[in-house]
Amino acid sequence: MQTKKPGDNRGTLYIVATPIGNLEDLSPRAVKVLSEVAVIAAEDTRHSGRLLQHIGVQKPLIALHDHNERGRVQSILEKLLGGADVALISDAGTPLISDPGYVLVRDARAEGVRVSPIPGPCALVAALSAAGLPTDRFLFMGFLPAKRSGRRTALDELRKEMATLVFYESPHRILDTVADIAEVMGPRRDIVLGREITKTFETFYSGEAAQVLAALTEDPHGNRGEFVVMVRGADKSEAGLMAGALDVDRLLNLLVAELPLKKAARIASELTGMGKNELYQRALELKDS
Repeated sequence: MQTKKPGDNRGTLYIVATPIGNLEDLSPRAVKVLSEVAVIAAEDTRHSGRLLQHIGVQKPLIALHDHNERGRVQSILEKLLGGADVALISDAGTPLISDPGYVLVRDARAEGVRVSPIPGPCALVAALSAAGLPTDRFLFMGFLPAKRSGRRTALDELRKEMATLVFYESPHRILDTVADIAEVMGPRRDIVLGREITKTFETFYSGEAAQVLAALTEDPHGNRGEFVVMVRGADKSEAGLMAGALDVDRLLNLLVAELPLKKAARIASELTGMGKNELYQRALELKDS
């Protein structure tokens, strides 16, 4: 754990989560930190200025976004190394989660600056908690490619992934994205969409991909607001492990060379999703040949 040592006069970089919609979700600790730091680095100073005005905080703001982060990091580090505490906030939610800040946090840690998270709202976590999809394993992919060809290629590469998939998507691409999910991953793949989470018109759409696409199309507000897209992971048969992702005969040959047939068949079954008896018979044939 990184903590300040006695005599360390460097400031602390606080990573402060801010509301994704409902301003009441800003924690008292976040308000305290924002009111006490010397400087606040914000993705959009005008947007964040309204939040600070709402909580009655007046602090110097530094714009830190995707287009200027590398150029601004050094000046912020100088403030931190000089003893000033700095807060990093994004337009909404937890910084660095599909938002700027990675370069700053990386370089701050490299300089030995203490980096302290102030937890709070995060759209992907909020959406997953209410989706009713498995959350023991999930894969967050940020935004899919904007162009259809790139988006479909990305979805095809993820088609066999067994973890729940999570994406962010903009309102003007949501219908095309859901249509591509239905086509590439199958119309019966379960998906859940969270729209305008924590805001007045918060809505969840859930069901098979084709059903959700129809519901979105029929909803006059279906292409408005920010979306979190969650897709149920592939099951073992959908994952295609038994036919394409693994060469079963080669796998069995490798296992049988080191293990008894039954154990080899059991391990191969766990890896491929195929039946143990079927794999045992195939391993026996390979051994005899």
